[in-house]
Amino acid sequence: MTHLPPPAEELRLIDAELLQLDARRARLLARRAWLLGVLRAVPPTPGHPPVPAPPGPEAAVPRVQNVLLLLGGVLLTVAAIAFTVVGWGSLGIVGRSLALGGVTAAVLAAPVPLRSRGLGSTAEAVAGLGLALTVLDAYALHRVAFAQAGGAAYAAVAAVVLAAGWAAYGLLPPAGGLRLPLPAALGAAQLPLLLWAVAADAGVYGLAAAALVTAGADTAAALRASVPAVRVTAALGVCGLGAGGALTAAWLSWTAPGPGAAARAAALLLLAAGIALVASRRVVSEEHGVGLAVVAGLLTVAAAGGTARSALPGVWTVPVYLACGIALPAAVRPGRVPEPLRRGAAVASGAVQGLAVLSAVPLVGVALLGPAGWVPRIWSGAPDGARETATAGLDWPPYAQTVPLVPAAVAAVLLCAGRGTVARPRTVTGALVLGWASVLVLPPVLDVPHTAGLAVLGAVTAGLLAAAAAVRPSPGEAPGGTAVAVVVLAVVTSVPLVLGSLASRPATLAVLACVTVFFAAASWRPALSPVTAPAALTGGTGLACATGAAAGWAPQTTALLVLVVPAVAALFAARTTQAGTRVPVEVTGAVAGLLAVGLAAPHPSTLSLVLTLCAVIVSATAVRPDRRSLGPAAASLFVLAAWVRLVAWDVTTPEAYTLPAAVPALAVGVLRRRRDPGTSSWTAYGPGLAVAFLPSLAAAWADPHWLRPLLLGAAALAVTLLGARHRLRAPLALGGTVLVLDALHELAPYLVQVVGALPRWVPPALAGLLLLAVGATYERRLRDVRRVREVLGRMD
Repeated sequence: MTHLPPPAEELRLIDAELLQLDARRARLLARRAWLLGVLRAVPPTPGHPPVPAPPGPEAAVPRVQNVLLLLGGVLLTVAAIAFTVVGWGSLGIVGRSLALGGVTAAVLAAPVPLRSRGLGSTAEAVAGLGLALTVLDAYALHRVAFAQAGGAAYAAVAAVVLAAGWAAYGLLPPAGGLRLPLPAALGAAQLPLLLWAVAADAGVYGLAAAALVTAGADTAAALRASVPAVRVTAALGVCGLGAGGALTAAWLSWTAPGPGAAARAAALLLLAAGIALVASRRVVSEEHGVGLAVVAGLLTVAAAGGTARSALPGVWTVPVYLACGIALPAAVRPGRVPEPLRRGAAVASGAVQGLAVLSAVPLVGVALLGPAGWVPRIWSGAPDGARETATAGLDWPPYAQTVPLVPAAVAAVLLCAGRGTVARPRTVTGALVLGWASVLVLPPVLDVPHTAGLAVLGAVTAGLLAAAAAVRPSPGEAPGGTAVAVVVLAVVTSVPLVLGSLASRPATLAVLACVTVFFAAASWRPALSPVTAPAALTGGTGLACATGAAAGWAPQTTALLVLVVPAVAALFAARTTQAGTRVPVEVTGAVAGLLAVGLAAPHPSTLSLVLTLCAVIVSATAVRPDRRSLGPAAASLFVLAAWVRLVAWDVTTPEAYTLPAAVPALAVGVLRRRRDPGTSSWTAYGPGLAVAFLPSLAAAWADPHWLRPLLLGAAALAVTLLGARHRLRAPLALGGTVLVLDALHELAPYLVQVVGALPRWVPPALAGLLLLAVGATYERRLRDVRRVREVLGRMD
């Protein structure tokens, strides 16, 4: 029999075994965790996929705990608010004070024992609830004892008391480890000055000043505090209140009705600039220091410019701010201030200058595109002044009298800043563009006479082209970079020049002639010809059209004069050595040719002549080795010219249209086969034969006479025999198909008569016999079809 120990002994044995199992399980779990770490650290070897880690919980335990504590604190806070606001009247004054005060004291004291037991998250949640209860205490105190006090003033005092109390609570040794009280105290400290400004009815200036003073205090806290949460809270306060106060001060400066109001707004702006300046010198990150210095510079410019603007007419607003922005870097001398501050001042000055230049863009746009309004009113009469020439019915921008000063001043700054530096080519180009903009808007701003305005634009165009021809690349600059930029400015200047000249006929002819000559003269420099040569051809096209219109010529006559432009373009493209010039020149010439075709389109005889001349020009271009691909285009133009001439002569015979196209196509096919014997006959002869046969076949089926079908059948027979003789698939297939269809057309009347004379049972019987014969000899017919296909496959 089995010996059974006593119950006490058996219980001791079971406990020992369980302890051993727990220890074994702990060792296995530790080993498993180490193996998982090794597998995650070592990359998987090729061919062996990584071992997937076992799925873990979707949320970590501390995160879940924090969420639960946060929800619990929120619910308790809501319950306390409901009790204070709704259930307050059911207690007497003693009960009210004892209940809320006792609960608040107990909740504020609870975090101390909780932290001593290691429940840090619970202590933070309870501390947050206690801070919320102090706000309710302040509300209850106002309802009980200070009901007659103003809401804003009491709230300001309460915010001060709460901020001081929360700070003391967070700094006390028992609760010194809590993270929430100090940021909460700093958050409460954002309100007193703003609430006092509201209570004192200090207006917008007082609110802005309160916000900026509070932002200054936040800046000090952010720079000196050692607790990260406090620094983050202070930084948020600086960004919110500082930005709000600075923007409010800037708006007050912009809308100031007089020097006094502008001076008060400037004081606020300088206060904000001082805060940003102090912060820029104390921050550790150089990038942050530069950014704060930029803000300080912009605020300083806004303060100085707003004060000066209030004492001057509105037309000087932009120049005043621009002058302050230009003077800003001069006030920050190198060596006396830190490098981030100097860089920030330079960036702020550049931003002010950029905004000033942007203010001139509307007037530059009017000067460039405004003259387009003369297109529908061409040659309606010269206007009185350059301003009417530029606007052509558009509204003149306000405060435009000082606009030319803005780009000129910025251009001077660029020239001074880039002197002796590696960026000088770029600064020179930028200064040139700004100076050009200043000169461009000067005639309409001064409202000089119409002719004088055109003369200024013409002189600017000629001067720019001359400067581009004289420019030599600087060291380190791409060849032709500055010269091309100058030429582009010349092209842009010629646009309002030509559009403005459309007001009168003599001005149009003179301006177009000058523009054509200017750009043609500049085209002899190879580096400029990719831009100037197409511009000269465009001007020549406009001059040809204007000359024809001024002479009273019909459009088709003017088209012949326009064809001079494609001819000149083809000649220039053949003589130039610049590969980048040929394509723009030829494209411009092609566009001019299309314009000539469009002008001659209503008159077929002239259109045929224009197409022929275009074909001659294209043929001359196709002679060049690099333009041999234009040969088919030249042949197509010749054929098209012939077709137009036939239409003008009222020729309706289709062969008159198809044969002039088919014969050159077949000739080209013969030449291609001689050059490349491997070319398929479909590629070489298919297009020409199709053009020659198909229209004639369609006409033969509708022709009641016998001559066209006879000639078509003879030609198809000859082509079929040639295809069989030379083993060419395309002639054999096309010729045979056309011959069969032509024969069916001729035999169709007789077949109809025969079918009509036979009894009605004969056609079905013949069809049945045919099917029986085909079925009986099906295999032989398949072999015959395969043999025919093989024969055709061996042909070219």
